Amino acid sequence: MAHATVYVGFTLPQLLRSASRIFPTHSALVVLRHSAFCYCTVNSTIKSKRKMDHLERTANNFRQEVISQAKVCGITNESETVKRLRLAVANKDFAFKAGQWVDFFIPGVPVVGGFSICSSPGLLEREGVLELAVKHTVHPPAYWIHTECTLDSEVALRVGGDFFFDPQPGDSPVELVLIAGGVGINPLFSILLHIADLHGYQEGKGNGYKMGTVKLYYSAKNTSELLFKKNILGLMNAFPGKITCRFHVTQQRSWICNELQPHVTEGRISEKDLEKHVSKDTLWYICGPPPMIESISKLLANIGVPSNCVFFEKWW
Repeated sequence: MAHATVYVGFTLPQLLRSASRIFPTHSALVVLRHSAFCYCTVNSTIKSKRKMDHLERTANNFRQEVISQAKVCGITNESETVKRLRLAVANKDFAFKAGQWVDFFIPGVPVVGGFSICSSPGLLEREGVLELAVKHTVHPPAYWIHTECTLDSEVALRVGGDFFFDPQPGDSPVELVLIAGGVGINPLFSILLHIADLHGYQEGKGNGYKMGTVKLYYSAKNTSELLFKKNILGLMNAFPGKITCRFHVTQQRSWICNELQPHVTEGRISEKDLEKHVSKDTLWYICGPPPMIESISKLLANIGVPSNCVFFEKWW
């Protein structure tokens, strides 16, 4: 596996000085070295009456030192329960890998949020923005996004996470299978967009990392809860044969539109769906509720997928 060295400096946003107890106040310059392909897990055997917050749950994960101010520059409804935020990032040194998340600091809200980035690193490089898709819950950061956040609201962000796809030009080509459940699509959509950027760069420049094919399996209760579906169909049309997707719905009660129908299966993702992708050059990325991840992981083990080729992140 290739490695990338990242140099980052630490800054403390003015708007969060009053909340300095949440994060360090000293200045530092650090050198971080991290694998290009990584995964994050949460021990599902740990029992607690109190649900761990984001900072506790991710205490052992990689985090950048830099904290960057950001301003909300776009808000749309991705679904009835999910808002999509576009954030302009002030710090030019701010960077992330496809699949990572951000610590989300809100002035006046003592709880720190944790949200997977759903846009590509390329969008940040080109336009200085990133996107988050956040489901409505009573958790204070998510509740603030759905009830108080407006255009020009100011927040602060810090990148973290060990679950990402960041191939380097000299790496061997791989095939990817991405498996998402519900809002677990967020980091996998970031990876999918990054793969589209890699394909586009390869077609335009003729060099760089030579990406293999990617297959996305995305499961939700019904088609109204399938986030980014129009974007995903657009990627399939832009890169035929290179990017493909199968949507799975488990509680569909309404008619499925003509555009989606050819790509929708009613029922859960099965062993039969996945066994056709087993090869020594395939990597598997999974994100969704812990029971789903445990079920898919067992299924992959049953069909002979080595555990070191399966990367996953449990968030809920």
